Amino acid sequence: MKRSEKADRIGEILDDLYPDPPCPLDHKDPYTLVIAVMLSAQTTDKKVNEVTPGLFALADTPEKMAALHPDQILEQIKQVGLAPTKARNLSNMAHQILDDGGEIRADWEFLESLAGVGHKTASVVMAECFDVPSFPVDTHIHRLATRWGLSNDTTVERTEKDLKAVFPKDTWNKRHLQIIYFGREYCPARRHDLIDCPICGWAASKKRIAEEAKR
Repeated sequence: MKRSEKADRIGEILDDLYPDPPCPLDHKDPYTLVIAVMLSAQTTDKKVNEVTPGLFALADTPEKMAALHPDQILEQIKQVGLAPTKARNLSNMAHQILDDGGEIRADWEFLESLAGVGHKTASVVMAECFDVPSFPVDTHIHRLATRWGLSNDTTVERTEKDLKAVFPKDTWNKRHLQIIYFGREYCPARRHDLIDCPICGWAASKKRIAEEAKR
């Protein structure tokens, strides 16, 4: 089966399971989403959603964040992974945004220039807040894409290109969320029987199924 044919069938399954997938990170505007996505690196979305209410109560705008000392920010986010680095990045990012005019703009170069913000975070913000077709790829989406034979590359950058090539552009913004939800509910990283999976069962290669059965 060609990759494009797999993608069509996978898309039908995902649309049936998750017709309107919500963003899993709580936020109220582009700025708070940038923060939430940044904090989610090496941390679960659940934990981020537990931490951000306290942080946003203290500082939910660049002005308020810039007024805080990094140690004050750290106190609010200390439960997430890499908290000290993220606290410094949040402080630096707030000053960068203020220097630029005080708003999060729908501009790739601007977003990716912010402290602690990479291409994946920028992609999430562009898709969720500005409806710009994007396909954010994290390690979880990368894992499922290789399991399903939609990409065989070792980098998330190449996997993003592969997924954009097989899924229609007007589906990108929901497709990446659908894959995230599917991974959580049906396709976990460990102790997963690929044969019984609604997608892996037919999309994964025999070699892939055998390799994961040994883990």
